[in-house]
Formats: sequence, C-alpha cells, structure tokens
Amino acid sequence: MHTIPTVTLNNGVTMPQLGFGVFQVPDEETTAAVATALEAGYRSIDTAAVYGNEKGVGRALAASGVSREDLFVTTKLWNEDQGYDATLRAFDASLERLGLDHVDLYLIHWPTPARDLYVESYRALEKLLSDGRARAIGVSNFQPAHVERLIAETGVVPAVNQVELHPGLQQRELRATHARHGIATEAWSPLAQGALLKEEAIASIAARLGRTPAQVVLRWHLQSGNIVIPKSVTPSRIRENLDVFGFELTGEDLDAIAALDRGMRTGPDPDTLN
Repeated sequence: MHTIPTVTLNNGVTMPQLGFGVFQVPDEETTAAVATALEAGYRSIDTAAVYGNEKGVGRALAASGVSREDLFVTTKLWNEDQGYDATLRAFDASLERLGLDHVDLYLIHWPTPARDLYVESYRALEKLLSDGRARAIGVSNFQPAHVERLIAETGVVPAVNQVELHPGLQQRELRATHARHGIATEAWSPLAQGALLKEEAIASIAARLGRTPAQVVLRWHLQSGNIVIPKSVTPSRIRENLDVFGFELTGEDLDAIAALDRGMRTGPDPDTLN
C-alpha cells in the first residue's frame, strides 16, 4: 500500500495529492473501477454530475468498507444548474446519487462566462461550506480573470481550481495566480489523453528510470506541486498510476519536460465554453 502525500488546502482541509478520476467512465463500469482504485490504495475520488456516474461511485464507496473519514470525495456543479437556488438543488441531487451526507470538495465545473452566473453560484457554494455539507469549495476550468473576479466580489478564495494541465499545457500564468492567492492547482487530463507519452524527452527519462512514460508524467505533476487525478478502467493501469512514489525526477528531467509546453488543449477553451 502506498502512502499518498497530502496537500493542505487554504481552509486547513487536507486532500490527497493523487486521486482517481472517473471522467467518461459509464456508470455501470464505475463501481468496479472505483472499487479497484480503493483496493489499490486511492482514497480521493473525483466525479461530477455531468459524468452520469455519481451513483456508480456511491455504490463503490458504500461497498468498500473504507471509513468515510478516510475518503475524499469531489463532485462538480454542471453548467445548466448554475444560479443560487439551482446550485443548491443540484448539490442535493448529487449527494443523493452519491449516498453521502457531505462531500469533501464541491466545484463549479466551468465558468461559462457568457451566462454570468458563476459568482451567484459560488455564493451558494459558500452556504454549503458554512453548513458543513461541503468541507471545501472551489472551481474548475477558471481562467485568471474569472478567479480574480470571484475573489473580488465574494471575498472567499477558492480552495482548488481544477484545470486541464499536462506537459503540453503547463498553465504557468494560472498557476502564478493560484500561488498568489493560496489556491491549490489540480490537474485533469494529466497525461493529455496519452498524446505526449511518446515524446522523446519523456520516453528517454522513462527508459533511464525503468518506469513507464505515464509514471514519469504523473511524477512530474507531483514534484510540480499539482494535485493529480489520472483515470483508467484497467486494473493494472490503475495500480501503475499509483506506483509513482519510489523514484524522483532530477532538475534536468524537470527542465526537459518544461520545454514541452506548447499551449496544447485536449478539451474546450474555458473562455468560450458556455
């Protein structure tokens, strides 16, 4: 069993730095995948209302025998449910599907700036936080301007911003914004959906260390201070993605991976997705 390091969020809540994501996993496959992840040693599970698999996550959590105190569960508010009252209703529905009385982290999934509801939605998240129904609150896919506006208008700094982040999209400006405000950076699509695993820089580091390219990239995230949530439904890969604590990348390795940054998105642009 691996000891997964934790990150202390800006409200004092601790979160595992490596978790398990279930994006694009069908509900009927989610229970088995999450069960495998929990058995392997993951304790942080990341889902979202729009994934359609919160029930599958809930079934796995209930059957796992792992105590609630040892789990860290994240889910997200979908775009169509933004707005103060709608957010509270959507949260209730997510909790019911998960079979939980609280979540550890609740995020606004996208800013959808043209709809201009994210500040109002965040005020609902503040209520969930004060009521103890979410232990921490944050955002996902927010750009620096969205983050700055949210803080200016609410005074409550998000604990986390979960964004697309990998060697091809290193989000330096956004991470600098996070560092200024004490926001934890969480990476989705941490392996760029496999697009970078054949890069010479990564492949050569992997060969030297006797590790897989995916393990090298996940190690880069950890050493960069990112929270990371790789996804897989393959049991061997689920375990492999957790086996990233027995080696270190050198400064030279980190520099070689830093040189791969090219603004390459695998997902939507947060400024235009509405």
